[in-house]
Amino acid sequence: MSVTGILAKAEAVAVTPEPAELLARARALAPALRERAAKACAERRLPAETIADLQAAGLFRILQPRRWGGYEMHPNVFYDVQQILAEACMSTGWVYGVVGGHPYELALFPDAAQQEVWGEDDSVLVSSSYQPVGKVERVEGGFRLSGQWGFSSGSHHCRWVLLGAMIPPAEPGGPPDMRTFLVPRADYEIIENWDVFGLQGTGSHDIKVDGAFVPEHRTHKAVDGFLCQNPGQAENDGPLYALPWAQIFLRLVSTAALGGARGAIAGAVEITKSRISTNTGKASKADPILLNTIAKAHAQVEEMSAVLRRNFDDMLGERATPLTLEKRALYRYQSASVVRRCADLVDDLMPLLGGRAIYRSSPVVQVWLDLNAARAHVANDSNNFGPDLFGSLVGDPPSFMFL
Repeated sequence: MSVTGILAKAEAVAVTPEPAELLARARALAPALRERAAKACAERRLPAETIADLQAAGLFRILQPRRWGGYEMHPNVFYDVQQILAEACMSTGWVYGVVGGHPYELALFPDAAQQEVWGEDDSVLVSSSYQPVGKVERVEGGFRLSGQWGFSSGSHHCRWVLLGAMIPPAEPGGPPDMRTFLVPRADYEIIENWDVFGLQGTGSHDIKVDGAFVPEHRTHKAVDGFLCQNPGQAENDGPLYALPWAQIFLRLVSTAALGGARGAIAGAVEITKSRISTNTGKASKADPILLNTIAKAHAQVEEMSAVLRRNFDDMLGERATPLTLEKRALYRYQSASVVRRCADLVDDLMPLLGGRAIYRSSPVVQVWLDLNAARAHVANDSNNFGPDLFGSLVGDPPSFMFL
């Protein structure tokens, strides 16, 4: 890296904003995000100006290492920003969560991979699809990767992608080796097939790779993330990067639901304040069932948000021993339950708000669709993780390392 680049990074670190400033920047973007939400849905991707605004506000740098011009902040700052953005536009919150979380995983890769992505431009963004559907062949110095992956959110705005695949054992009968492969834009094609009923603006199109060479240093072993012993920690040695990667990732795909649900609740409050039923002549604000449903939704969203903050405070707190598998299983389960709980809360509100609530112009209906679309993510189904949580209570080892 040039001397100019080193000095620029040093200056960026020196002017790292306070968390409150980053939250204020996110709130300042909310009106524009609301105005662009319909365009994002129609075009099946976030507008370029939205990505530019997030970049200019420094929001993608919250989990990025300081040595690469990032802020290396507590995860709660990142998830607070994600909730604010998602309250205005859940597709924006979703893309921000996923793409904005990838600097964390990239920091765990060998330094050579970080140099390739950020060496010339530390604002480069990365998308992903972790489905282990890739076909891998071992070759000298690395691997040949092929396949087609779905659900790569924000892919049109990114210059690299992270893709999941299982590597054939080096020896017959050897253990499975799940890895994430880092692939540059020149080596993959975006297949535009994102045609869905919710989260339309996330632009989660397919990624196709045909025999791309991926050197060893551009892979990240799942077992390293589980053990919290990643190559990138040699250079990125702060406590942030010693956390289990799974705990960061799981919240990237569930936290937007908290912001989305808050947006739906705010919309329900506005409707309730002034609505008079044309059939009964009664005011909605006199309906105790509706008022209790709104109150329940508000209280439970705040509870889930508080649990998220508590869990990361615990993970980054002073401790003499590593985070126990029992806590990791609990925190994974709590994350996985968020989206379905939020979807159920908003689903309960919909029939109580009257016929106008089902119009596309309603402040509730798009969030309702977004939340139900978000339920489809495998990490947002707590039934996948309940057996491991139970197992942790009786001393059994986890069946799935991603926790």
